[in-house]
Amino acid sequence: MKYKILTLLLLISTISIAQQNLNIIPKPNSVEIKKGHFVLNKETVIVADENSFEAIFLKESIKSQTGLELKITNKFTNKNVIQLGIKIPDTTNFDREYYNLNIWKSKIHISAFSNKGVFYGIQTLLQMIPYSKSGEIRLNKVSISDQPKFQWRGIHLDVSRHFFPKDFIKKYIDYLAMYKMNTFHWHLTDDQGWRIEIKKYPKLTEVGAWRNGSMIGHYTDQTFDNIRYGGFYTQEEIKEIVAYAKERHITIVPEIEMPGHALAALASYPEFSCTGGPFEVGKTWGVLEDVFCPKYETFTFLENILTEVIALFPSEYIHIGGDECPKVRWKSCPHCQKRIKDENLKDEHELQSYFMQRIEKFVNSKGRKIIGWDEILEGGLALNAAVMSWRGTEGGIAAAKQKHFVVMSPGSHCYFDHYQGEPKNEPIAFGGYTNVEKVYSFNPIPKELSAEESKYILGAQANVWTEYINTPQHVEYMLFPRIAALSEVIWGTSNSKEYKEFEKRLISHFEIYDKKGINYSKAIFEVTSKVQPDENGVAFELKSVNPNGIKYTTDGSEPNWNSISYEKPFLVTKNQTIKAAYFENGKVKSATIEQPFFITKSTGKKIELAHQPHENYGIGGSFTLVDGMKGNPSKFGRDWLGFWGKDMNATIDLGKTETISKISINTLLSEGSWIYHPKEIQFLVSNDGVNFQSIQIISQKEIELKKGKVVVEFPKTKAKFIKIVAKNNGIIVDGKPGAGSNSWLFVDEISVE
Repeated sequence: MKYKILTLLLLISTISIAQQNLNIIPKPNSVEIKKGHFVLNKETVIVADENSFEAIFLKESIKSQTGLELKITNKFTNKNVIQLGIKIPDTTNFDREYYNLNIWKSKIHISAFSNKGVFYGIQTLLQMIPYSKSGEIRLNKVSISDQPKFQWRGIHLDVSRHFFPKDFIKKYIDYLAMYKMNTFHWHLTDDQGWRIEIKKYPKLTEVGAWRNGSMIGHYTDQTFDNIRYGGFYTQEEIKEIVAYAKERHITIVPEIEMPGHALAALASYPEFSCTGGPFEVGKTWGVLEDVFCPKYETFTFLENILTEVIALFPSEYIHIGGDECPKVRWKSCPHCQKRIKDENLKDEHELQSYFMQRIEKFVNSKGRKIIGWDEILEGGLALNAAVMSWRGTEGGIAAAKQKHFVVMSPGSHCYFDHYQGEPKNEPIAFGGYTNVEKVYSFNPIPKELSAEESKYILGAQANVWTEYINTPQHVEYMLFPRIAALSEVIWGTSNSKEYKEFEKRLISHFEIYDKKGINYSKAIFEVTSKVQPDENGVAFELKSVNPNGIKYTTDGSEPNWNSISYEKPFLVTKNQTIKAAYFENGKVKSATIEQPFFITKSTGKKIELAHQPHENYGIGGSFTLVDGMKGNPSKFGRDWLGFWGKDMNATIDLGKTETISKISINTLLSEGSWIYHPKEIQFLVSNDGVNFQSIQIISQKEIELKKGKVVVEFPKTKAKFIKIVAKNNGIIVDGKPGAGSNSWLFVDEISVE
């Protein structure tokens, strides 16, 4: 009897049972779970071509996850096998990314129309196999039929602001493969560094790959070190990385920036600029004024570069940038003005379009197509160009209506350099606030497009800009777990109404990240907050993975297990600081969030805006201005409203006639991000909401002297309505970052006392 019990215990200890609920991301199109199991053990064999990358990848992955070392054989057997098979397509329109995964009692069968489909089936199977060393693993019998909705499923990485070694780029590609992404957009050149070897122009890496210092801290701090920084990839390294990606069915789309973001190239070869230099590789972030001069020699230079790039990268598309190109140098350059006249162009915007179209003709002559950021729409779009829409969805909508292919990448949902948790608890980031739930809510097809126009949406991608990301571990932190949310969006199986179901699957993947040694954000456990209007103040709502685990304090002290348990939104009617954290089993699971409240006569009141904020910076809408929470000037994420090229015109209804004598509002200045103080701010009052009387007008100079913290005091006045009009700075003047483009206007809390 003792022997039988011992045998049973040993058996239990060597058998790992996969979860009944399949926590697969992206969620497959069709899943049918059946009764029974397949037992994976050391006797299991992989039936496939012995030289198949997919078979070898599966073998090595299973060994890494479980310790089991399986054999690969091309001899057919029907017992205890994992069989990989390619179907013979019976039509000319078969989907190369489609796969079937069937798990029966004695066999696992992955079939597809291509090795790519087989690879995706393998990724699904690997998510079903636990990460635990085990002699036997039971896998649910299941039938899965699956294929993606979008053909461009991408992740970008900027290696110009900060450089990452070859081995990490390979690891990054593995991360994309985990979630069935198929496009790696590699941002190789910019003002702050040229990262690709071009043999015809060796100075690009001898000079352009290195800078004599970098910005440290946030752009607004304007602090620098003097440490020489840089690096680049040799052509042999690039060939190795391209081959590595190809095996994993990922296309690398290289980006060579032009005509702007060119300072590293111009520091190397100043003769292709408007002024002749000399130049230094950029040390500061943001947009710099020296750009490529569109003269004949410059086009020869760029065509020679692109010839070498095209030889290295077999992708259908070559990304040529086209974004954020200041026109300051072109306006005063004799070469540029002559080119505008000779080509019968209207202005410098059409000169940029001419530049793009000329480059496109060359790229087309090499059998490739160009893709660029949505600014390439300005002045007329190149004939066969695709557009990557980043400033919102408007550019993508316009391009699709013109029958151009589009990749959606709006900053509102797809910029992974934005904060993903409470900014106070996060490493420094560019700004914005894009958490997992927001990424998951993204729909790449705008409602403004018809069914026919929607066919031009190729898909979507996330962008990882690295001004504030200088280590591989930090890149991972910004990528995970948001990559999982985006993968399900562009696979086409996301449902924002069922976010909680996705969240449960996502949390189960954290074990995979831990076992793989991936540094990931746990902001998903963080307590998030939301404010609702109330006539006496604001109602403060807290959320987390499990609201029952939230503990909070109202006196500014640190929450612990014995603090107040959150049950429902509670009223805030006075100045106080609320702190909250998420607990499980008596232990804190999240960082503490801290929210000071500043309650005045305008807090929680009805407010209307004449112009809506930009979608990238519009969380909370107009109520953000009267929610009692002041935004952090160095972290313009959730608590600020951003208006691009528009005025802020806000009217507050105090609900009744009040005696007031003081109004305050905060504005931001961050020139490198094209954020400027308003030209002026006008304060008006009214008793009927129709006839307004101006109290005071504050000039831009006064706003600058007050460093954006504007307070106006006046004799006691009775009013029911308050109107504040902050006039946008307008087109950015020459000599300032972003010259020639619209200004951003950022505003926050309006306080009335």
